[in-house]
Amino acid sequence: MNYQNEIRNFIHQNLSISEDNIEFSDDDNFFKLGFVNSLFAMKLVNFVEQRFGIEVENEDMDLKNFSTVNNLLALIHKKVNV
Repeated sequence: MNYQNEIRNFIHQNLSISEDNIEFSDDDNFFKLGFVNSLFAMKLVNFVEQRFGIEVENEDMDLKNFSTVNNLLALIHKKVNV
């Protein structure tokens, strides 16, 4: 499984709404769409750190980095390739 699919699966499994057929693109902001909440944000940071073996530092804690699948991928690739 690639990073993109792992992120998408995590998001789908942790949505704050209970509909299984929610669809979003890799550029959709799932916070603005109302699919997630602040608890999800903490889970997402923890997931990224644990799964990809990176440390999310204070300067990385910008909502933009965590708002879309593609933004998350960019952050992960930046941190993994440092």
